[in-house]
Amino acid sequence: MASSTSTQSQSLQGLISKTSFPSLPINKPILHNTNFKISFPFPSRQSLLRVESSSTVKSNEVVVDEEMDKIRRLQNGSDVRGVALEGEKGRTVDLTPPAVEAIAESFGEWVVERLEEEKTNGSVENVRVSLGRDPRISGASLSAAVFAGLARAGCLAFDMGLATTPACFMSTLLPPFMYDASIMMTASHLPYTRNGLKFFTKNGGLTSPDVEEICYRAARKYANRLAKVSTALRNPPKRVDFMSTYAKHLRDIIKERVNHPLHYDTPLQGFQIIVNAGNGSGGFFTYDVLDRLGAETFGSLHLNPDGMFPNHIPNPEDKTAMALTRAAVLENKADLGIVFDTDVDRSGVVDSSGNPINGDKLIALMSAIVLKEHPGTTIVTDARTSMALTRFITDRGGQHCLYRVGYRNVIDKGVQLNKDGMETHLMMEITGHGALKENHFLDDGAYMVVKVIIEMVRMKLEGSGDGIGSLIKDLEGPLESAELRMNVISEPRFAKAKAIEAIETFRNYVEEGQLPGWDLDSCGECWVSDGCLVDTNDTPAAVDAHMYRAKVSDKDNAELGWVHLRQSIHNPNIAVNLQSNVPGGCQLMSRDLRDKFLLASGMDRILDISQIDKYARSGSV
Repeated sequence: MASSTSTQSQSLQGLISKTSFPSLPINKPILHNTNFKISFPFPSRQSLLRVESSSTVKSNEVVVDEEMDKIRRLQNGSDVRGVALEGEKGRTVDLTPPAVEAIAESFGEWVVERLEEEKTNGSVENVRVSLGRDPRISGASLSAAVFAGLARAGCLAFDMGLATTPACFMSTLLPPFMYDASIMMTASHLPYTRNGLKFFTKNGGLTSPDVEEICYRAARKYANRLAKVSTALRNPPKRVDFMSTYAKHLRDIIKERVNHPLHYDTPLQGFQIIVNAGNGSGGFFTYDVLDRLGAETFGSLHLNPDGMFPNHIPNPEDKTAMALTRAAVLENKADLGIVFDTDVDRSGVVDSSGNPINGDKLIALMSAIVLKEHPGTTIVTDARTSMALTRFITDRGGQHCLYRVGYRNVIDKGVQLNKDGMETHLMMEITGHGALKENHFLDDGAYMVVKVIIEMVRMKLEGSGDGIGSLIKDLEGPLESAELRMNVISEPRFAKAKAIEAIETFRNYVEEGQLPGWDLDSCGECWVSDGCLVDTNDTPAAVDAHMYRAKVSDKDNAELGWVHLRQSIHNPNIAVNLQSNVPGGCQLMSRDLRDKFLLASGMDRILDISQIDKYARSGSV
């Protein structure tokens, strides 16, 4: 890993000269090094603050252009997300039609420029971009803004209507559509008041630096545009039915890979499968995939799209969603239950005995299936997975790479490992985002379920009477685990810098030995059992969110567990995950975190530590 030759302890004062607009930032990787200390705040691509120097303004005074800043704050990692409707206490609407139009126009320009770079003559015409959306009630007005922005960029727009995130990407690949790019309008599992945008080209989803560049361009447009929204479209979007093609694509995969000896076209005949779509976009899987393959789907839940999500949060991590699906599986004696999130890029399942399979269990299930097909392959997960999952993978001959939290980080790590010659067929985050090499490295909840269904049918054809849950019967769970949050006490525009300050201060405390028994859980290799959270290759990925995991031992050097601190990219807070196989271990670690770091360092002045304090006192959230 590259090393730093000097420490940085300067603040933002005087480091940026006056300019009308900053030039576009250069994508430079951020390298971690144990000898590298940072004092915050510091200038960064993420903040993109403008400092004006004059006789009436002090050199260390930061002046933020609010018009630009409100657009840049809509970036959430590789997505754009914001509040689209009134109704959230303490939150104002920021994902407005004018903002969406500026972002869509900037994306269209970005796509055109990259296509021009690929052409020998340097010019392209009739660039085609599709738009899909989940059923949120803000979708109609924001879709019009997307189409207006794409028209401004000179692109031809195609309206897919109700769609899923994976389908939007596949619309760039499957004939006869094969669009140049696609946008999905969704805010995943967030409340009905939120909405957002996800971006795709034929190469896959955009990275955080890509989206940052697009939002930066959009901010300039938004701040300088007199007419904030277009009123007419010279070229209205063309309505297309892509979801039928996408559903057929999934049906064909199941038919071909099951290759049923008696009824090829209906390989799910004799199986009952429950789908809980949570009133999101996933109902199509019941009607256009399962039913048409012969499955019985009676008892399925919340299939009709409803942007108010009246029954529960569409989220495979949601306890209500899982409990309702479990009850339906048991009541109907079903073979499998499926839970989709709103835009179907995530999923979870319930086995025939009613056991919920999500989180570590879902990763273990997918690992068991993939390792049958690709013995010895590497599996990438985020760093919140358990030590028991690592044992499960390695016991089956696989390699486990623990990496940064964030589904885009996990997927991109798998892509990079494959490029480096390390065969990596599965990348999964504990939230249910999962991608497979065989499926274009796309996080597709429906495709994950397809893999589970194929394995379930194969097991029955081979004479096994066990359900899909038998594949993970020897997976051990952690004795204790907890997830806590610390809200950043700051104005929204300064929250990110303050969160980074807290995370990096934590790192310094651990490295300097101010937390006895705590050691940063990083190493020089990505596939050893301890895992690693940093890149040590020649082209490390840019850091979109700061995070560290520490292994914790007691005074006798016996392992207590681990603690993971992560700057949220979606909200102004820090997530704290704790895991232990020792009774009371998580509470002990939370006390150390509170007393020896948060209070001792003064971070309690910029963070709301009430959840940490409550857990340290009572052992409950």
